[in-house]
Amino acid sequence: MKKNIIYAAIVVLAIIAFSLAMFYGTGYAAARTLASYDNKPVPLSLLRMLNVPDNLSNAIDMSGAQSLFIKTNNATPLAQGGKPEILYIGAEYCPYCAAERWALVVALLRFGNFTGLRLMTSSASDYSPSSPTFTFADANYTSSYISFVSVETETNNGTALQQPTQQEDHLFDMYDTGGSVPFLLMANNTYQVGANYDPYDVIYGKNWSAIASDLHNSSTIQAQTIIGSANLLTEQICAADNYTPKSVCDQPYVSRIHKILGK
Repeated sequence: MKKNIIYAAIVVLAIIAFSLAMFYGTGYAAARTLASYDNKPVPLSLLRMLNVPDNLSNAIDMSGAQSLFIKTNNATPLAQGGKPEILYIGAEYCPYCAAERWALVVALLRFGNFTGLRLMTSSASDYSPSSPTFTFADANYTSSYISFVSVETETNNGTALQQPTQQEDHLFDMYDTGGSVPFLLMANNTYQVGANYDPYDVIYGKNWSAIASDLHNSSTIQAQTIIGSANLLTEQICAADNYTPKSVCDQPYVSRIHKILGK
């Protein structure tokens, strides 16, 4: 009887270990299984891990992230609901969008909160295949300071998903003449085309939990690139909103980036 109990316990533990391996495992084989989590809600525990503490953000410099922002020189601000609008246009299949979403989610969580954010993987047949990321397709973002508008134009299989409005399409065509994604427009103050880091070097072959965990170790490439990119995005959001709130925009990393970019 005792042996049966021990055996049953071993079987249960093995099943649990296998289930965990499917989600938390790393490497190419595990990356292929990540697609089974596409469109699953982001676990609250994972979302909490993406709320990076200020002391960690301040410990990260810009060395792991490339600034791609260009000044629009446009006097007409982009706003929604009386708040500066951050416009993102991307696609679920896009590996560079997959990379940028990690940094963008970390940055936006400093100003507000997400609901409806879901897990997603990039295309299995593109560069950095099946890289773990998120999708904004069903997400809602609330903030007292900014508005976030997202358009995911295609699924990770390349089928049509969301359509930009006429105004969004006009802004996209005006600044992103090559039609590349990801595209970010910070309240018509600055814009960016592309990702701040290479997805293959940072998120490929890993999983959501492993990446989020690595964010909390400042020596990892994930922390250096994703938090470094989030810091860049944060400074641009602050610049678009007259550096409010002070709890975010008075952080030392914001001041450092402001001086480096010469704005």
